[in-house]
Amino acid sequence: MNVLIKNFRNKSNLVPRNLSRRRREGLAAYSPFRGLGGSFLLIALAFSTFAATAKTYSLQSPDKKIGVTIEISDKITWSVLHDKDVMLAPSELALTVNAGEVLGEKPNVLKAVNQSVDTKINALFYKKKVIANQYNQLTFSFKGNWGLIFRAYNDGVAYRFVLNRKQEQTIISEKANFNFDADYNCFIPYIRELRDNERYCTAFESLYDQLRISQLKNDSLSLTPLLVDAKNGKKVALLEADLQDYPGMFLTVNKLSKKGFVGEFAPYPIEEKIGGFAKLNLMPTKRANYIAKVNGTHQFPWRVAIISASDKELLNNDMVYKLSTPSKITDTSWIKAGKVAWDWWNFWNITGVDFKAGVNTQTYKYYIDFAAKNGIEYIVMDEGWSVSAVEPMKIAPAIQLQELIDYGRAKNVDIILWASWRGIYPVVDEAFAKYAAMGIKGFKIDFIDRDDQKMVRSCYEIAEKAAKHKLVLDYHGMFKSAGMNITYPNVLNFEGVRGLENSKWHNYDAPLYDVTMPFIRMLAGPIDYTPGAMRNAAKSCFRPINDNPMSQGTRCHQMAMYVAYEAPLQMLADNPTAYMNDQECTDFIAKVPTVFDETIALDGKVGSYLAIARRSGKTWFVGALTNWNAQKIAIDFSFLPEGNYEAEVFSDGVNAGRNGTDYKRDVIKVNNSTKINYQLAEGGGLAIRIKTAPNP
Repeated sequence: MNVLIKNFRNKSNLVPRNLSRRRREGLAAYSPFRGLGGSFLLIALAFSTFAATAKTYSLQSPDKKIGVTIEISDKITWSVLHDKDVMLAPSELALTVNAGEVLGEKPNVLKAVNQSVDTKINALFYKKKVIANQYNQLTFSFKGNWGLIFRAYNDGVAYRFVLNRKQEQTIISEKANFNFDADYNCFIPYIRELRDNERYCTAFESLYDQLRISQLKNDSLSLTPLLVDAKNGKKVALLEADLQDYPGMFLTVNKLSKKGFVGEFAPYPIEEKIGGFAKLNLMPTKRANYIAKVNGTHQFPWRVAIISASDKELLNNDMVYKLSTPSKITDTSWIKAGKVAWDWWNFWNITGVDFKAGVNTQTYKYYIDFAAKNGIEYIVMDEGWSVSAVEPMKIAPAIQLQELIDYGRAKNVDIILWASWRGIYPVVDEAFAKYAAMGIKGFKIDFIDRDDQKMVRSCYEIAEKAAKHKLVLDYHGMFKSAGMNITYPNVLNFEGVRGLENSKWHNYDAPLYDVTMPFIRMLAGPIDYTPGAMRNAAKSCFRPINDNPMSQGTRCHQMAMYVAYEAPLQMLADNPTAYMNDQECTDFIAKVPTVFDETIALDGKVGSYLAIARRSGKTWFVGALTNWNAQKIAIDFSFLPEGNYEAEVFSDGVNAGRNGTDYKRDVIKVNNSTKINYQLAEGGGLAIRIKTAPNP
């Protein structure tokens, strides 16, 4: 690998240096102590002695647009420029371990090694098959057997701590600061819906408040990713990657400067009780005075700042994948992505049958028949298939599970079982062995609602055990993936999103969220949003209904989600009867893959609208969404290869603003010089499937 080393003052890639005489003199010249005689001389001498030991290192992205500066003196700070714009102002980082040793306080650099990497990653169950993995890296080794790694990519920067010690280490705290040079606007996902008012236990389903940093509440936690609207329309997303055996990172406002954020981490739970939502959580009642215990040799999660020059770049970012530990599953051939006919959101509310619908064998056969007819790979049997939500080893009397498994297998439809984390974790070995032997293909594990070290560790443990039994997982009621799905690709979905299920009980601004979340939350990995409502309401018509729920916005808004939202295990949330009553929409949904070979972000503005194109084989799909404001959007088909194509287009009908179910279906001819303007209704959408045109 080529190592680029130049002088920092010439905007170099890397070199340590002592502070120059001119810089020391310049600082003294502007000192408030100037003119204080002997007192000033002593102060200046002391400062000069300190400055002489300070060193500055720099690192550039491969395209040289992003520059990282690391200052090492009695502490360590990092800052980031994009071209000449400040993306991060100097921000301190440190790790306090064991009996108070601070890694980052008066550090002694033993070695600083620079390297450049330019490779390709073959992605699994993702929005593209191949990821360009190009970055420059600077690795520090410090006295005391610890280190720091910094990376600069063309789309962002990251750093992580590393340990190389022999004995277990107790992590007391971590200082992760993200400072800015001005009071910018940000999109902040405050923690809401605390379980039993425990600070770190939440559903991880937050809306986005658009506020200036200085307006943030001092005592409130934010989830990550968090997005800052920085200089010249550029965005900075703060998040983490490769979260393993460590608590997840929350953010709070920097109370002193009001221009930045400080990482906060849940202390380790040492006492717990049953509680939370419907007694489905295991609630910490006492936490330790440390956040984690780790092996002496350990790599900590990456602290990440994704940088975009335009909003649409955020819709096609691979930073978390590039930073995460590759798959620990050698043979992934048994892992099957696909779509799922899901029962819970639609309340098993099928009609036109001669049996009482509900959680029973006949109803699930109906779901299997629907899935088989439409080429849908799975059904989920949600809460109710077992005698209780916390007793997964006991099947409910109304469910003939083996009969359903065999019935589905004969029709090429597999079954995934729902389970609460509190129910499944104590019996995970027994449960996985039993149900895998019966023919179950996966579990949807719900009400996790924590990301302290104990919970994160348990989720990796469950993923590893599921892989041994060739079971896929959907982590619902869960924090964002932060790379777990790359390390264990049998974990196909994560919630950590305010999905469609919330429409059953809450009238919030869903279309606004729908065009905000993909730019922010989806940076961290796949989502379990569960789209597909067939009862679609205009803004004035919507109301929450549990038994027969509807969505906000138009039918095409829902259909477009199947293209725009990343979910290798994608749900059809409505009931089979509703889908069969509008078969042409269902046919489109059924044909949209859940993983793709290529993704292109066409256009978008955070909180306003988005448009994405994705390719699977030779077939292209386009999805576009807007908020409650009607939007004219231009689709430029220049992403298509040379040739003639046939496009099936579902667009909002002229009355979709009054009746969300109104849509128009057209079949048109297009090629890579075609440009078409579409009018998206209030809360509207656009869904297109493009295939090679048949011979005339």
